[in-house]
Amino acid sequence: MKILSFLSALVATATLTASAQTISQWTFEINTPADATDTNLVAGINADVGAGVAMGLHSSSASDWTTPAGNGSANSLSVNTWTPGDYFQFRLGTVGYSGIGVSFDQTSSSTGPRDFDLQYSTDGSSFTTFASYAVLQNGLAPNPGWSSGTYQSAYTFNFNLSSVSALNNAANVYFRLVNTSTFTPGGATVAVGGTDRVDNFTVYVVPEPTGLAAVGGLLLLAGRRFAQRR
Repeated sequence: MKILSFLSALVATATLTASAQTISQWTFEINTPADATDTNLVAGINADVGAGVAMGLHSSSASDWTTPAGNGSANSLSVNTWTPGDYFQFRLGTVGYSGIGVSFDQTSSSTGPRDFDLQYSTDGSSFTTFASYAVLQNGLAPNPGWSSGTYQSAYTFNFNLSSVSALNNAANVYFRLVNTSTFTPGGATVAVGGTDRVDNFTVYVVPEPTGLAAVGGLLLLAGRRFAQRR
């Protein structure tokens, strides 16, 4: 019974350290881009945390870029007039870092695009698709709408790219959120006025769990000592 009590206490006191280190983050709260009307490009958006520059590129010069309420914050980056291949882009350096992950909040209006690819590059010209995903439509039942005062976790995406060694210790890393949709979930064609917005784009170091290995070693040692005493 004593060994069982010891092991139970050991497991109970063991913890995992899972504090992710942020490399760069765009919240659009500090470096808020000015609204831009009838232009296919918005650029030069500096990171609010760390270093890096964000931009957006559309094929249509009729695109309007705005900063409506984010996911629990005052600002996000939003744009209309989406066609396949249009994207948001985030560029930074990862020198001194390895095991990269990204997280962000993203939503579309009821006539905005639904389907996107997360792509990465280290040269800014050749991009690789890491994952394809679908966004929820903002405020369309049963989806809660975005507001400056309430964070909605359903709109948050998190991708672990630690398996991509090319992103480690790189002078330049590019991430793109690329529209691949032509139709919305309801089957209607994406409208000219349909919007998509992004918020809280964060590049971080994926935390490595610690403590379990130590616990395993202690359990093994305790078991051996217990067996020897018997």
